[in-house]
Amino acid sequence: MGDTVHTAPQQSMPQAVPPQPQRSWFARHKVLTAVGALIAVGVIGGIASGGGKESEDSGGSGTAVSAPRKKTEPGQADAKSADRSQAREFADFVAKNGTPPEKAAVGHVTKVQGADEQNDVLDSAEVWTDYTGGMMGPHASDGKLIASAFADWKNSENGLVTVYDAEGEILSNGNF
Repeated sequence: MGDTVHTAPQQSMPQAVPPQPQRSWFARHKVLTAVGALIAVGVIGGIASGGGKESEDSGGSGTAVSAPRKKTEPGQADAKSADRSQAREFADFVAKNGTPPEKAAVGHVTKVQGADEQNDVLDSAEVWTDYTGGMMGPHASDGKLIASAFADWKNSENGLVTVYDAEGEILSNGNF
């Protein structure tokens, strides 16, 4: 009989796996990076635009559309007359005690709200003007004059007055 050689089954040698190149954190998290970039762009855009508005027209072309007038209810007429009386009181105070630049700036005040409600904890008042342009516009210094005159008129332990332009954008603010 012939010689048969029985050999043990061959074992395969483990193959060396070449190491994978290390990918950066950004490469491994592409989706998170893309979402983060979109959020950052949105936040920067929101800050740059000043918060935005439905009909933003800072060019001064006069194409702004105002909201239709609503019918005034009985309580609203009283509130509007109170706003006008606060504005009148403020203007009278500045006419008597203010500097000439303050008097000129306060001549543009159309409405004052919250001046009569003070508790010396977190007082806030709003002064509305007929100026345009917001904080970066040509009347920002006039807004500061109005805020300063308001602080002379009303004295609070912890108050904040915000001065708005005709379009509802913040013109200035200050403590009072």
